[in-house]
Amino acid sequence: MSDFHHSEQDPDRFRKRILFAGSFVLLCFCLLFGRFFYLQIVQHEYYATRAESNRISLVPVMPNRGNIVDRNGVILARNYSAFTLEITPSKTLGLEETIDSLGEIVEIQLKDRRRFKRLLEESKNFESIPIRTRLSDQEVARFAAQRYRFPGVEVKARLFRQYPENSLAAHAIGYISRINAKDKELIDAGGHEANYKGTEHIGKIGLEAHYEFELHGTAGHEQVEVDAGGRAVRVLSQTAPIPGNNLTLTLDAKLQAVAEQAFGDRRGSLAAIDPSNGAVLALVSSPAFDPNLFVDGIRFDDWDELNNNPDKPMLNRAIYSTHPPGSTFKPLMALAALTTGKRTPGQAIADAGYFNFGNRRFMDDKVGGHGMVDMHKSIVVSCNTYYYVLANDMGIDNIARFMGELGLGRRTEIDIPGEATGILPSPEWKQRRFKKREQQKWYPGETISIGIGQGYNAYSTLHMAHALANILNYGKVYRPHLVNTITNPTTGEVRVVEPQPVRQIDLKPEHVEVIKRGMAGVVTEGTGSRAFAGAAYESGGKTGTAQVFSLKSGQKYVAGQVKERLRDHSWYVAFAPVDKPKIVVAVMVENGGFGAQSAAPIARQVFDYHLTGRLPGGPAPEVEAPEADENTELIEEAIDEAD
Repeated sequence: MSDFHHSEQDPDRFRKRILFAGSFVLLCFCLLFGRFFYLQIVQHEYYATRAESNRISLVPVMPNRGNIVDRNGVILARNYSAFTLEITPSKTLGLEETIDSLGEIVEIQLKDRRRFKRLLEESKNFESIPIRTRLSDQEVARFAAQRYRFPGVEVKARLFRQYPENSLAAHAIGYISRINAKDKELIDAGGHEANYKGTEHIGKIGLEAHYEFELHGTAGHEQVEVDAGGRAVRVLSQTAPIPGNNLTLTLDAKLQAVAEQAFGDRRGSLAAIDPSNGAVLALVSSPAFDPNLFVDGIRFDDWDELNNNPDKPMLNRAIYSTHPPGSTFKPLMALAALTTGKRTPGQAIADAGYFNFGNRRFMDDKVGGHGMVDMHKSIVVSCNTYYYVLANDMGIDNIARFMGELGLGRRTEIDIPGEATGILPSPEWKQRRFKKREQQKWYPGETISIGIGQGYNAYSTLHMAHALANILNYGKVYRPHLVNTITNPTTGEVRVVEPQPVRQIDLKPEHVEVIKRGMAGVVTEGTGSRAFAGAAYESGGKTGTAQVFSLKSGQKYVAGQVKERLRDHSWYVAFAPVDKPKIVVAVMVENGGFGAQSAAPIARQVFDYHLTGRLPGGPAPEVEAPEADENTELIEEAIDEAD
């Protein structure tokens, strides 16, 4: 009976199990259908877009960087095409094995492998990456003969930056080099990251850096279809890149070459400006460097040589190095005296060869003095005593205020980065400069040294050329600039960088004429006469000799007894022609001695070429040093004076 009862219950239990299993299967199918409906209908647009983006990739196409030419069309920076050996990692059978095999055909150095590895980390799998750049024709031929062995490897033509004149105007032109982390931050901060996708180089210094976004251009792109493995299948569409704009400079390449040659192997700097509009005609920093070294990544040996060179060839001395201007400061002091009413041109002092202030004696450059000295004579013979007395009468506040208006102690805002502000001494400056209260006090005796361009004074050659140009332009101040026009190579549109007055200094023309004639007298009868003997034009100038270190009391400076790098700096500021100046020059030769000895002959060669077309035969020779020059005797910085 029990067996029969169980047999009647089995079909019911079986049917329940079948029903449960069928319900479960139906539920699973419903869930799958619901998910299918959600993905295919509800989320169709979203996943279709993602699928399309996975199928199609955008590959950036780099634009042609703009050229840089001088005012006469001489090319200073351009691009040239060269062959590169490139690898598409996704197409190779084995990346390391491929590179090793390629090394048997063309030379692949360790630095090439390191660069390739870094670029590989930054690139997509289907992008080609250069393993060797600038292949020779022989290397291209050797690879072409065995091309079949290397799937995913090909020779391409790429554009490279070149500086045809090598080191000429290197500090002004600058250079490009590979983008680093700091550069990426600046690009992202400026909102240019999209335009720099795939870009490997960026301007580092000079015009290449300042006008980076003008020169770079606009990147194009290619729509590339890729397979599931990330391999490029075909190019669907292309958007051509827009080349960067070309720069035409105010610089004269031949004048620049003359100026650089004039320095020879001496250290120093030069700035030449057209006073009528602020156009920079030449900008020299000696020694220089070859910017071509940096384009494809500078070698360690080259960088070590540049970086550890005691002459510091990478330093842009013309805009960054600042030094006391010495007696080149005196014409500016004379104009300050006329403008503030502290002196008249005919007002004279009796120079006994020294100036006593408190318990300290400030010596003149000439033993026994120059006798009666008016303003014209003070400039021509560079009378220290005249400017000791004048500085004391004017006071530091009046001096600082007037020199600041001329542009000293501030950036000129020239269109290249790295400019120094210089030091325009004043009580306010000293309070900012020093931390200790006893050091912050301004002593009246300090003003005396300021009057002859010594003391805390420190300016670049660009500062001094700019200040003199502002004077010769009767107070109309123009911003020094290196770029004259910016040209769009696609449309031909030319944008002129119009010189615009920054401000107007209240100078009287008759006062400016006094300074001009005094500086003309320096050339005809003063310390600059030897360097400019026989010149076919009339020029004005002022020599200066700046101390590098202070002498002990009673000690006389003798150049031959001082180490070369502790000798005085040689300065010369000048303009020509006198009646209507076309060029202003400031020259500084480090440790060059008297201003008339080293700096003035360099200015002579620059003027000769610019005004007459005469080419020099070599570096500017030093002229015979005079028996005594300005600031060569003891010049004390009276920082311990009592009130």
